Amino acid sequence: MPFVLLAFAILFEVTATLALRGSEGLSKAGPTAVVIVGYLLSFALMAKALTSLNVGPVYAIWSALGTVGAFAGGVLLFDEPVRPVTVAGAAIIVVGVVVMNLGGGVGHG
Repeated sequence: MPFVLLAFAILFEVTATLALRGSEGLSKAGPTAVVIVGYLLSFALMAKALTSLNVGPVYAIWSALGTVGAFAGGVLLFDEPVRPVTVAGAAIIVVGVVVMNLGGGVGHG
């Protein structure tokens, strides 16, 4: 169950981050509301997941998948460019999270 909470936390974080772009500097009410609600839900769900998972690996997973999700969303929704070096950077982030998780378990105890 904590990994399901983490997955939803990542989904809400990516949604909020993409809504930041659509909010035009927080000047549009609808996207700004999505930003606020999305980040609140993301942090609440991650906090709940952290009651049974270790903070280091969880934060690494959350931030890495959030970064990759925001990158993909920017490409799909805002026609942002995809460059080989950007794809390589995203791959390095994912590899880093995998290596970090190989170093120890994500669960308490």
